[in-house]
Amino acid sequence: MTQTDAADLTARLIRCPSVTPQEGGALVLLEQELSAAGFHCTRADRGGISNLFARWGDKGHPRSFGFNGHTDVVPLGDESAWTMPPFGAEVKDGVMYGRGATDMKSGVAAFAAAAIDLVRDAPPDGAIIIAITGDEEADAVDGTTALLDHMERTGEAMSVCLVGEPTCPEKMGEMIKVGRRGSLSAWFTVTGAQGHSAYPHRARNPLPAMARLMDRLASHALDEGTEHFDPSTLAVVSIDTGNPATNVIPAECRSTVNIRFNDSHSGASLTEWLRSKADDVAAEFGVAIDMKVSVSGESFLTPPGPLSELVSKAVEAETGVVPVLSTSGGTSDARFVKDHCPVVEFGLVGQTMHQVDERVEVAQIHQLKRIYSRILRDFFS
Repeated sequence: MTQTDAADLTARLIRCPSVTPQEGGALVLLEQELSAAGFHCTRADRGGISNLFARWGDKGHPRSFGFNGHTDVVPLGDESAWTMPPFGAEVKDGVMYGRGATDMKSGVAAFAAAAIDLVRDAPPDGAIIIAITGDEEADAVDGTTALLDHMERTGEAMSVCLVGEPTCPEKMGEMIKVGRRGSLSAWFTVTGAQGHSAYPHRARNPLPAMARLMDRLASHALDEGTEHFDPSTLAVVSIDTGNPATNVIPAECRSTVNIRFNDSHSGASLTEWLRSKADDVAAEFGVAIDMKVSVSGESFLTPPGPLSELVSKAVEAETGVVPVLSTSGGTSDARFVKDHCPVVEFGLVGQTMHQVDERVEVAQIHQLKRIYSRILRDFFS
């Protein structure tokens, strides 16, 4: 049988300019490919975002393997800095260039190609579900969550799920993600009283209060790490007054912090801690401190077990590398999938994702497809 060429499918996906929230033709292409292979495809669009749900096999089958991924990509940045056409998918010295080459059109192409070949050549006793969103790189409000809502409404379900995000730091096979840290952002506004810088006693300067608050937050060790997680981190990412004058004490100062937290904490417990620290500083300096918080995801862990073992064995068989089970990195859509079924992540080396001249070794695309194919065969065997 002729095998589905994952590299060719990657190239065709790269040529779809699907910068969030534009669909760019990527999901239309995948729907055509999957429908032709016998998948039942449904669009689960919501809020101006395009999403694709595809299933091969019986609805509600107790053995259903799911893949999750995204076809939207981040903006190009300085297009003049690209040495290759960003949506050209051109290959040079065995390397394919283009926005989304690594994150994550190659991963989507690899698992779609693996699934198509399996159902054609060795139809399994079970179901394969492919859930692709166009809203992973932005707010993720109407992406994978919309797909999961669609599944709940229609009685669709995955027994397990693999997210095809890039997971390997330097070489293929070295890392599987079995969880992710949570992410919380907090915005602080300190309000004092404006005045002349020559008469500071007549003003209430918000800047010393903000400096004290940011120092206390940044100097505090949130924890020392847990069994499966590195220590939590807090980064001060912005402090601003919008004040260009040297002879004016401003009335307001604003700042932003981001916390990446492990399973020692929750969004609620960290919000309470931040509020208490802000209240302490407000009382010390006689200012008002307003705080707004957004939790984009709680920490989660899929405990090492059958799913991680399945993926690990396939990775080792195809690469000769024993992968590390990790919870490092930022957030991914696995944070939504974990509420539906056990989920792990495995994909390419991610060194060039979001960069100018994003690129992927063509050989790695084929290797990734072989890994996904083995995972599917072993799951249904």
